[in-house]
Amino acid sequence: MFTGIVAATGILQSRESFNGDLRIRFEVPPVMMNGCKPGDSISVSGVCLTMLEPDETGFSADLSVETLDKTSLGDRREGDSVNLELAMRASDRLGGHLVSGHVDGLAELVSRTEDARSERFLFETNRGLARYIAPKGSACLDGVSLTVNDVDDNRFSICIIPHTLSVTTLGGLSVGEKVNLEVDLIARY
Repeated sequence: MFTGIVAATGILQSRESFNGDLRIRFEVPPVMMNGCKPGDSISVSGVCLTMLEPDETGFSADLSVETLDKTSLGDRREGDSVNLELAMRASDRLGGHLVSGHVDGLAELVSRTEDARSERFLFETNRGLARYIAPKGSACLDGVSLTVNDVDDNRFSICIIPHTLSVTTLGGLSVGEKVNLEVDLIARY
């Protein structure tokens, strides 16, 4: 389980294909790797992955065909930034909302506009996922816990504060780009 509070960003270092699936290596800040061991869970842009070959500079992870079909990680290239969060401990504060790291699908950025010092992002997703998105509910986009402002059919808006724009990959998002979407567990069940 995760909270959707991004601890750091990392860089996709390399990609290696194996019969339709991938092994990807990520370079991460050394402080993130303190105490990590093979088999630990980590959220990479909202996708729960299993750490392989962790060392002080990063880790590798295998991406199955299912992960490649349901998430944007297969579209990421060497040098792309990703949001990172280690799995939460039972004693951790729940600063965001409960996030499983099991991505439901994708949402596309339709527009982004200034909203005082923040920015309002308008996303679109498929109707099957849109039914689980509620005004003032939570959504996890690329691993970031966010509050939904408004919902109109299969579109929803989120206001993102300057801090979140500067410490996650969302600040660099362009209209037309897709992000990993995990709907709120409470809304789903």
